[in-house]
This record gives sequence, C-alpha cells and structure tokens, in this order.
Amino acid sequence: MLDAPSPRCVICPRQLLDHETGRFICLPCEHRIDQDLRKLAGPAGLYARLCLRIQPGRGSDGPAVSGTPGRAMPCNEAVLTMTANGGLVSTLETWVEDWATYGLARRGAGGRLQHRVDTAIATLRLNLTRAASRHPALKDFNQEIGSAVRAAERLITGERAPRRVPVVCGCGYVLKVTLDTDDCSCPGCSTEYRHAELMSLPIAERSAAA
Repeated sequence: MLDAPSPRCVICPRQLLDHETGRFICLPCEHRIDQDLRKLAGPAGLYARLCLRIQPGRGSDGPAVSGTPGRAMPCNEAVLTMTANGGLVSTLETWVEDWATYGLARRGAGGRLQHRVDTAIATLRLNLTRAASRHPALKDFNQEIGSAVRAAERLITGERAPRRVPVVCGCGYVLKVTLDTDDCSCPGCSTEYRHAELMSLPIAERSAAA
C-alpha cells in the first residue's frame, strides 16, 4: 500500500515539515506575508508614502507625471486609484470581512483611510498564524497582498511593471506570466506549475496569445 503524499504548502509549494502539520502554508511563507503587510502599514509605510505622491512630482523620490504641454495633470491617477477608497483599503478590508467569517478577524470601525489601512493590517497580522491552519484561500491572499506591495513600490520608484509573456500549458490554455511569477495554476486544467516549469513552457503564437 502506497503512503499518502505528504502535504505541501499551497503557496511555494514546499513539503510541510512535521512541526507544520495541519497548516495550509509553511512558516517561511507566513513570515513573507507578514513582512509584506508590515511594508504597507504605518506613517513610513508604502501606503503613507503613496499618499504623498498623489500630486505629480511631489516628494524627492517620486516620479513626476506630466500632462499636456504647459498644463500639469492635477494628480497621479495611478496613485490616486490605489490610495482612494476602493483601492488598497478596500482590498484589505474585504479580506478582513472574509476572515471574520472564519472567526479570524474583527471588523474595523471606520475612520480616515490611513487609520483603516493600519487597522485592517493589524487585524490580519494578529490572526495570520491561526489563518495559516484554518483559511483555505491563503494562496489568493498572498498573491493579492504581494501584488499590492509590488505595485506600490513601482509607483514610488517609477519602475515599470514586468512584461508579461504568454506561454502555453499542455492543455492548450495560454498563461501570461512574468519573470517574477513564483508559481501558477492553469485555469484550463488545474495543473500546478512552479517557476522553473513555467519558464520551460513554450511561448504562445501571437494569434493564440491575443
């Protein structure tokens, strides 16, 4: 009789060790999520720094945004989208609402946007260890928080988003990945690919990628 396969982290996906039994994610991935949440919060965090860059060219290390000649744009629209109600704060609070259904969080009481961001992050960080063994959607949570951190860092430094390359899964589905993509599940057949496997997939023809 064959032994049952060892459980794996839903994020990396590293084989879980004995002391990680019963968890959805490994300890290194938990720590990485916690670090991303910490980067976003507080008066020196990415969210607060983004708020200082809503006006084009404001701040010594923020990218200046120009409009039509002789007429400056009133705001950096990409930064405004992420910092306004409905942006990062809504992403965080949606996860708090979701975790609350698992008994893993308590909804915030509102307030200014920075306060709401910090409150949501504090709640998620406080309950992250319990969520590691109780919440099945931690892979999606990790992807959304990680994407928010990378987007905020790019807006602050002016770095361009990584180019997406269309690659073809064995089932024929076209996946759009970047050199930063750690792992990916094909929507067409649910095959799980790790980074090295994704990089070895054939590049899609232009007509198929469109």
